[in-house]
Amino acid sequence: MFGSLKGRVLIILAVIAASCGYLYTNWASCAEERAAAGTTKSCSPVTLGLDLQGGMHLVLEVEDTEGTMTPESRADATDRALRIIRSRISQFGVEEPLIQKVGADRIIVELAGITDEERAKDIIRRSAFLQFFLVQSGQEFQGFVSALPRLDRAVLAAFGEDVGGRVAEREPTGRETVEQLLFGGDTLPATGDTAAAQDTTALPTEPSRRPFSALLLQTGQPGQLLVDARDVELIQRFLAEPSVQRAVPRGATLRLSQDSIAQGGDIYRTLYVLEDRPFLRGEELEDAQPGRDAQYNETIVSFELSRRGGRTFSQVTGQNIGELIAIVLDAEVVSAPVIQSQIGARGQIQMGAAPLSEAQDLALVLRAGALPAPLRIMEERTIGPSLGADSIDQGQLAGIVGLILVVGIMIAYYRVAGVLAVCALTVYVIMVLGGLAAFGAALTLPGIAGLILTIGMAVDANVLIFERIREELAAGRVPRTAADEGFK
Repeated sequence: MFGSLKGRVLIILAVIAASCGYLYTNWASCAEERAAAGTTKSCSPVTLGLDLQGGMHLVLEVEDTEGTMTPESRADATDRALRIIRSRISQFGVEEPLIQKVGADRIIVELAGITDEERAKDIIRRSAFLQFFLVQSGQEFQGFVSALPRLDRAVLAAFGEDVGGRVAEREPTGRETVEQLLFGGDTLPATGDTAAAQDTTALPTEPSRRPFSALLLQTGQPGQLLVDARDVELIQRFLAEPSVQRAVPRGATLRLSQDSIAQGGDIYRTLYVLEDRPFLRGEELEDAQPGRDAQYNETIVSFELSRRGGRTFSQVTGQNIGELIAIVLDAEVVSAPVIQSQIGARGQIQMGAAPLSEAQDLALVLRAGALPAPLRIMEERTIGPSLGADSIDQGQLAGIVGLILVVGIMIAYYRVAGVLAVCALTVYVIMVLGGLAAFGAALTLPGIAGLILTIGMAVDANVLIFERIREELAAGRVPRTAADEGFK
């Protein structure tokens, strides 16, 4: 069948249809992304390289927040960050990215055709440092509450007396603070802790003398306190102070939730009281995939742990059924589910009503791994095509004029044979562009030059064939024989 003319025509038509399908799919996908990003920039059915469409240029540097890095450790952190960024960008789906190290501690990232620059920057810079903590409850949480006066005094000592006045002057939230927990008596631990009792009885009740605890609101749940959204920045300033951190009771650490909650017309963030050491870290994570929970219609990220991590996870969850387990990503609690039963090597991070794209980004950075150190953007700019808009327009005009001249000369000189040659060249161009679209290859200026060169070679081949056919016809051969000799 395939040796017959009909079979060959069917194969050619099928290839043309497949090529056109890939080109249309690429164009429609690009148009959808542009519409979602709110841009009116035109789309191309073939991915264009940085020299044709422009993109985003970033210069990144490893940030030494504590000032303890040696030049050797800084260079090592840069090399590790380079590998992780390459993995993330590869999974993000950017075509023909340029990611390279410059000097000892800088990384250049160039991404062509980016429509959502903020999303790309977040994926690149996100530390993705994953930890699993147990949330304190019972006597541990009560011990933390009884130590709040010590935190208040540390804040007053570190920030001055005026900070208490600013706390007292803020608008009331309409919710009970931790006063009942501090002064209620029956909620304090009956352990004979005289130091805690002295801290509690010595603390004045006015908010100006309680700049830290006055910002904390009750939830009724152990290990969880609420912070008004207007006070989150102030709480973060307090907790960033080393002297305040030292006043946090031994065995406890404080982490704010990533998401906000709305109650009674106000917005709050949850402050979790966690054990000071994580029982599991992200190094044991082997896979992460986004999805949606069919039962609760929530966005989730399902994760799978290594064999060692699964054993640890199973042991800890089996011993703490009914307690909360906090999943902390980059020092923020992304979810804190109740341990219903013993959990093995598989689990999930609940993201509530977050869009699926956020779950996809989170799963991507978790799979790629955590950065060894934070990255600071030293330089950022949106770059246009390296050729310049005028050069691209002139190139397009030259290409169109050249193509019209070639088509016109072939048809005028060879007539019917010229028409057939032009149709064959059109099929060839569609197949080449369809192949680029199918494999996701980027078309750059050298690629266009190569395509034009192959078209020119094909035209040259047609000229040789048609001239030989003319010679055979002039020698008296029948057309079928002349055509066979020409193509031979």
